[in-house]
Amino acid sequence: MDESPMHDSTTRSHSVLVEQLAAALLAKKLIMATAESCTGGWIAQSLTAQAGSSQWFDTGFVTYSNAAKQRLLAVPESFLASDGPGAVSEETVLAMTQGAINNSRANVAIAVSGIAGPDGGSKEKPVGTVWIAWQWESKVLVRRFQFVGDREAVRFATVTAGLRGLIELLG
Repeated sequence: MDESPMHDSTTRSHSVLVEQLAAALLAKKLIMATAESCTGGWIAQSLTAQAGSSQWFDTGFVTYSNAAKQRLLAVPESFLASDGPGAVSEETVLAMTQGAINNSRANVAIAVSGIAGPDGGSKEKPVGTVWIAWQWESKVLVRRFQFVGDREAVRFATVTAGLRGLIELLG
């Protein structure tokens, strides 16, 4: 399969971050998991592209639908209800990280949920809105991002921000 120059450069930029993350996880003897919605498993793919990742990566949950978030990660239905905060919210990504830890052998998790576009946005949550949560035992970080660009650019930016946040979390 031929790789486009864009794909090759994005793979390289993520691999540098994954190398840094792997070193931090190995040094601290930690295992991680991912819980992904808008990235569709791209973070887990970036992690497992690294040789030796089985030493520090346990599992990835791709919970694209609300039903999957509830079933696999125990995200409360009230978060996802029409009068709740919604799938793209701080509450949901925090529940996703906890669900990933609870349903794996990981002690570190990342969760992402967002609106990659081109449709699906609203005035309150325009296309490019992404929530990311990172959790390591009782240490939790959560941030809202507003990325710009097309669907691929939003997803790429989410993976990059997610990996950087994991490195920051592990200090």
